[in-house]
Amino acid sequence: MKLQKLNLLFATLSLMLLFSSCAKELEEYNKPALYWYGKIVESISAGNIDKADNYYSSLQSEHVGSPLLPEATMILAISHMYYEEYILAEHYLDEYIKRYANYNEKEFAEFLKIKAKYMALPNPRRDQVLVKEAIKEANKFKREYPNSMYYSVVDTMLTNLYMAEAALNETIAGLYDRIDKPKSAAYYRAIEPEPWIEWSEVNRANTPWYREWFEGDGTASWYGFLIPDTRSVVSRNSVVDTNETK
Repeated sequence: MKLQKLNLLFATLSLMLLFSSCAKELEEYNKPALYWYGKIVESISAGNIDKADNYYSSLQSEHVGSPLLPEATMILAISHMYYEEYILAEHYLDEYIKRYANYNEKEFAEFLKIKAKYMALPNPRRDQVLVKEAIKEANKFKREYPNSMYYSVVDTMLTNLYMAEAALNETIAGLYDRIDKPKSAAYYRAIEPEPWIEWSEVNRANTPWYREWFEGDGTASWYGFLIPDTRSVVSRNSVVDTNETK
């Protein structure tokens, strides 16, 4: 009997604590901008970046014209980059550029956007579109900010992206070779890489052994014999030979 009463008491206390914590969360509204800003910084310091995003939403909705918003936006952009959440970092950087940045601040934010795209490519062979977007953004930055202090850094990233794109095209061409599509392979090999790069001096990046087991080394794959010779595995850029009978 006493055990049942104790269990009932513990259950009641647990429910009270649950509802009191929920009520505490619900009461968090109509606060000063400095309060929300402090909560954002506190959450990021504690490593709870999702909570910081929620506090930012409260700051933005309750204090649209607050002078703390630009700094909070940039803090969250950099924090998401630190935690390798590059898409969210770009979201905050876009927000910063559209709403708050002057010319010099826009330059820095545009540089961070390129850096976010670049850092999101640990394995360029997996994302052809992202490589092209990063190259486009880097070239745009160089045109718009020729005297930027970040110019040389962007130029270095762009050079690496060009090499990644060339390696990707060669990988795609190799795939077409393996499925007996010579015209499609020739199409990708005909895409001229940057002429100012000494390609004879460029070495293919080494694939880690734990990825090579599943992906191959970039030139061939252990599962190549399993790939069927059908249209379902051919890119939309595949070159069709009307004289082929097979």
